[in-house]
Amino acid sequence: MRDGKPNRRIFLMNSAAAAGAAATANLAHVAHAAGSDTIRVGVVGCGGRGTGAAEQALTADEGCRLVAMGELFQDRAESSLQTLLRSRVGDRVDVTEDTIFVGFDAYKNVIDSCDVAVLTTTPHFRPQHLAYAVAQNKHAFVEKPMAVDPVGLRQYLQSVRDAKEKGLSVVHGFCWRYHYPRRATMQQVFDGAIGDIRAIETTYNSQGVWDPRKTREECSSDMEYQLRNWYYYTWLSGDHIVEQAVHGIDTMNWAMKGVTPIRAWGVGGRQVRTDPKYGNIYDHFSVVYEYPDDVRGYHHCRHWANCENQVKDYLIGSKGICDVFGSRISGENRWRYRGEANNMYQTEHDEMYAALRKGEPINNGEDAATSTLLAILGRMVAYTGRAITWEEAMNSPERLGPESYEWGDAPSDPIPVPGVTDIA
Repeated sequence: MRDGKPNRRIFLMNSAAAAGAAATANLAHVAHAAGSDTIRVGVVGCGGRGTGAAEQALTADEGCRLVAMGELFQDRAESSLQTLLRSRVGDRVDVTEDTIFVGFDAYKNVIDSCDVAVLTTTPHFRPQHLAYAVAQNKHAFVEKPMAVDPVGLRQYLQSVRDAKEKGLSVVHGFCWRYHYPRRATMQQVFDGAIGDIRAIETTYNSQGVWDPRKTREECSSDMEYQLRNWYYYTWLSGDHIVEQAVHGIDTMNWAMKGVTPIRAWGVGGRQVRTDPKYGNIYDHFSVVYEYPDDVRGYHHCRHWANCENQVKDYLIGSKGICDVFGSRISGENRWRYRGEANNMYQTEHDEMYAALRKGEPINNGEDAATSTLLAILGRMVAYTGRAITWEEAMNSPERLGPESYEWGDAPSDPIPVPGVTDIA
């Protein structure tokens, strides 16, 4: 495949100056729109998460219309479009052949066409896409994680801060923070129900995700092969501690109210998923985060088939223990949530668009950045076998992936070896 250059009608202004003026005017329109006004939504990354997020955006506000879609692969874009057209919000899908964009630069065409960008590509591209959205004065829903390396994370953070200055929404996709039972449970913790937090245990042990979708023979280049099977390449996914288990790590960050650890150390490896088709990522991690005041955070995650699964978070305090997933507290102040449950994926969009209608954009991007760097730090210590400080990780020059993108060769990074591999 080649980098797709749009050869059909694109929603672009006649000049850069006109585009900037229109974007600024449109920003005010969206932020203060009445319920009947249209909000143009564009989705960048049309896999399962992107398709679901697009449907949730259209469900969140009757004035939303999906006007553009961007993907690296034409077949995935078309499949996503057909799914959305058949969904309950199919009448709000205004995408045509002219507004499906394919290729490495497709995100620019989508963002130029919309008021709110839904950014759901493979994680490697997230910082680049958000930077462009903010430069074009567009609101953004940004799926987790926010980056795969420290260089990308710093770019993402700068975009978040620029968005805040511009009054733009940057809403993250750490969906557990939008779950009513979990919110109520965490509020009990913040109100002192378990006393001072002494330790945190987060576990994301699962069977793994989808197997590689394409063989090398089915792809026209190494780049296409890796992008089709992106989960198994660290430069694209960040490894599963960053892409998936970061949900549990986000709970740790939430409980610590954004306080960052002094350092971390841990182990990891590739014990079960050894076939070369699984790229260069690990299949298990175990990391200890050392916080001020001798608080410890323990994180475990693995992808092993036919083994016992556990996805749980526990907060251990001086007066009790909080089972976050169970929405209950034991100890001196016993408590259990008995309120309403909700679709957390829908709620993150409901709250975003309700805030836009009120002219009160949400920007929670910095919390998401901290959780992402915690996960990147966990990967670093496991890959290297070193203890690494928060400052080392934040300031690291490590950047994963190629300097430019084209359909041909792809990075061929070896499987990391603790004691041999080092961070940049």
